[in-house]
Amino acid sequence: MIRPALRDRELLQDIAAAAALPGLHLWWLGQSGFLVQCQGRHLLLDPYLSDSLTAKYANSDRPHVRMTERTLAPEALGFVDLVTSSHNHTDHLDAETLGPILAARPGLPLVIPEANRAFVRERLGDGAELLGLNDGETLEVAGFTLRGVASAHEALERDDAGRCRYLGYLVHRGPWTIYHSGDTVRYPGLAERLRPFQPDLALLPINGRAPERQVSGNLDGPEAAELARDIAARLVIPCHYEMFTFNTASPEAFVARAEALGQGYRVLRAGERWSSGEPGPGGGGEAPDGSR
Repeated sequence: MIRPALRDRELLQDIAAAAALPGLHLWWLGQSGFLVQCQGRHLLLDPYLSDSLTAKYANSDRPHVRMTERTLAPEALGFVDLVTSSHNHTDHLDAETLGPILAARPGLPLVIPEANRAFVRERLGDGAELLGLNDGETLEVAGFTLRGVASAHEALERDDAGRCRYLGYLVHRGPWTIYHSGDTVRYPGLAERLRPFQPDLALLPINGRAPERQVSGNLDGPEAAELARDIAARLVIPCHYEMFTFNTASPEAFVARAEALGQGYRVLRAGERWSSGEPGPGGGGEAPDGSR
């Protein structure tokens, strides 16, 4: 099993130490989960920090065999100010992850696609303050501004009211902009919608599409690098791999395409931090491999 760069106490110590540094800090927690630290606030994006899917599918034709050790116990994240869920799949909306966090921080705001409100409430109960977004809508909460951007996993899906069931989020705090796509493939118009925001960081899946997996697909590595280039992202960090043996990919094709395009990128290990090192966009910090 893959051992995280940092986990448990060491990871918490690194989070605390980074709080004294200027700029933007981000940790990959595994799958599509990230912890963002900026100007004294903490945002948790799509965390999956349990073995709920491994247990659920243990005796099925889709065993979810974990590849990477858990980075952090969810109950240790009671300090976060805001959490997101991009859609209803368990690796993005996990009761066994969010329940302990909510127990440690009752009333924690959880940003979700508004189309999923009833499902989320049924899964999580009444512990969270649910804040719904739709494609193109924005909200300000806990010092962050979030804008919903439709995602296609693998198609654009809407409820009876026309609201998107899958969202990515553009996150703004201070001078920084992050795009976390959730699960998505590229669809017509996505790059054109995102390019005006020129995200400092794009957090994109690279596990691709394979019908034999019996799960909805995502961007593959080269597609993620190309989308990052086309939206003028300063840096792209790949995710959604090395969690389950049946649904993963090597980042090698992503790296090769990013380098061929001259696209800035950084491949993180689970539990590893990326820091800007500067108080605004364009800071050098821990110079990412292949950065422009």
